[in-house]
Amino acid sequence: MYNRIMLPLELPIENLPRISKYFVSRFKKMGVKTIRALLYHFPTRYDDFSEICEIANLVPSQTATIQGKVKTIKTRQAWKRRRMQITEAKVRDGTGEIEIIWFNQSYVANQLKPETPVSISGKISQSGEKLQLKNPTFEILHDWKHETTHTGKLVAKYPETQGMTSKGIRHFMDLALRQMPKIEEPLPNAILRKLEFQNIQEALCQIHQPDTIEDANQAQKRFSFEDLFYLQVFNLKEKQKLKEEKASEIPIDIEKIKSLLQTLPFELTTSQKAALWEIVQDLGRPHPMNRLLQGDVGSGKTIVVALAALLAAEEGYQVAFMAPTEILARQHFETMKKFFPETEEGLALLTASEAKIYYGERLEYITKKPELKKQIEKGEIKIIFGTHALIQKDVSFRNLALVVVDEQHRFGVRQRAELIKKYSENLQMYKLTNLSTIPHFLSMSATPIPRTLSLTLWGDLDLSLIHELPKDRQPITTKVMPPNKRGDAYSFIRAHIKEGRQAFVVCPRIKQSEDTRPEQNEGHPYVWKSDFQTLEVKSVIEEHEKLSKKVFPDLKVAMLHGKMKPKEKEEVMRNFKDGKSDVLVSTSVIEVGVDVPNATIMLIESADRFGLAQLYQFRGRVGRGAHKSYCLLLTESSSKSTAMRLQVIEKAKNGMELAEYDLKTRGPGEFLGEVQTGMPDLAMKALKNPDLVKDARYMAKELLEKDPELENHPLLVEHLKTFQSRIHWE
Repeated sequence: MYNRIMLPLELPIENLPRISKYFVSRFKKMGVKTIRALLYHFPTRYDDFSEICEIANLVPSQTATIQGKVKTIKTRQAWKRRRMQITEAKVRDGTGEIEIIWFNQSYVANQLKPETPVSISGKISQSGEKLQLKNPTFEILHDWKHETTHTGKLVAKYPETQGMTSKGIRHFMDLALRQMPKIEEPLPNAILRKLEFQNIQEALCQIHQPDTIEDANQAQKRFSFEDLFYLQVFNLKEKQKLKEEKASEIPIDIEKIKSLLQTLPFELTTSQKAALWEIVQDLGRPHPMNRLLQGDVGSGKTIVVALAALLAAEEGYQVAFMAPTEILARQHFETMKKFFPETEEGLALLTASEAKIYYGERLEYITKKPELKKQIEKGEIKIIFGTHALIQKDVSFRNLALVVVDEQHRFGVRQRAELIKKYSENLQMYKLTNLSTIPHFLSMSATPIPRTLSLTLWGDLDLSLIHELPKDRQPITTKVMPPNKRGDAYSFIRAHIKEGRQAFVVCPRIKQSEDTRPEQNEGHPYVWKSDFQTLEVKSVIEEHEKLSKKVFPDLKVAMLHGKMKPKEKEEVMRNFKDGKSDVLVSTSVIEVGVDVPNATIMLIESADRFGLAQLYQFRGRVGRGAHKSYCLLLTESSSKSTAMRLQVIEKAKNGMELAEYDLKTRGPGEFLGEVQTGMPDLAMKALKNPDLVKDARYMAKELLEKDPELENHPLLVEHLKTFQSRIHWE
């Protein structure tokens, strides 16, 4: 396809022919630093400019390419809008001529002189009796057989940055493809044949400069599979490694379990009992447990984990329980005290702002952190609740046997691994080399994650599901409300507060961002023009001001957000729980773990700004007591698609149903947050394709069964290492 002038893939981007320092800096801003990185900067979509038409045959709304000569071209100032320049040209071929217009692109007149042969692509519009092309893509034809890059074909559209358009990226991509060396194929030939994939060389060409949309889709599918395949191989190898490690065998004492269950003021559901039994069995095995406990909001995961932690502590082992926020860590600490007030194993809370120790009903006191850390190091405290503070360098454990991480998708693999490493460091400290074990690991999540995602993102974990709610949980009535019903929502809240209840109000932002105006850019064919305005969404500070002074001046309205000091947050949350405030205006900091049984209304502002799974989490903060509860979704959006999406939450039976819908409609990137997962773009999109995920897992499993150490696939091993360094697990 190309004349081969070898350009090694690891060469810096500066080595591309005819690339200026300006465009090098633009590429580096996008993270493209080498030729390889450029080739792997994949398109997000394609414009189909493949239909080349004669001007006389053009019709309105048609997307087409015309090829002819510039007849006239000039730039003038718009008389109504002083800052706008309009460049007008007439282009003719053998059948007629058409008017072309560019807005604020005066550089075009410098490039397209009269009689210049040109290829122009875009959507045909009509102005009165005339046909026009507005802001089309164009390129100069050096001869009529000239191979085009930006017109007359399927044209790739890329992720852009200010100062670099897709047109600019295509220009440099064309240079890179022309000088691409022969690349060795990392995927086994058997997989390529079985799934009918293009080889890597052909796939790179077809993903950037496809002959047909089918070729482009197949190339995307190949690279999506490749990333999923690497991830599955990595997960399966990690799972195998754990089976070869040793862990503390915590004996299964059926009578002790029965005794603990009898102390509870309620009976566990069938799902809770099944999950507890799976966990207890894992704890009794000689290799580390690596399990994810997943359940709906309010399904009772915490009590299951608390029972497992207590069983380990009563055998003399330590348990570390890590949560993503101080509010949630404190909540778990209080839950443990509430259900097991007579425990003598020693509970502790360690966060950035506080240190507490609890020894049953006999004693609870606040201590200094250094003193608490010494007691943890000596093994005197058995169950330690905390945040990232638990993985600081000066925190050491004596005999850590179980690590529990709540909402583990908020931490990432590296952070949870840091906590597990703590134990091996302690073994060397105490010279307990004959006890070379690593802790059991238990993750819990109330965020409904479809099985496709679970198998991919956390394929190294075994899965326990709690799929039913406790019998005393009442269904929550959910209602989507338009802006003109805001007054009704406030009246509804006031009526319930008069009855002694409380309400949450959740906003997407802490404060309104300043309106940012698009900068004026110098005209350039490869330079991106900003054309956006900051969309107004509700913010905590402004809503707190409005509600406390105008809407509910006679009520106590509190405010909570992530930028407040830890002690402030604790005081606000404690006062709300104790009934000292009526309304709590908050950001998503209350999304998980907050338990206020008297709160019966959850009003969510700018609800369209949240994913359905997140809205479901918010809704789960109410309905936790004996009173009927409600969730009100307010949105300023008049979009039909937004209304349809929000109405789904009114009818959904459970969180998993919502998660599946959210995954299909919003895509995995918005569903999970690409920054949190670190997954490559194409792999993220591929998560919507369950069959591709299954293929990747099956192929990875089959390969490792035949070649566990991948001795026959050295190139695959190298690509696995590159893949692991490319994704950011935090």
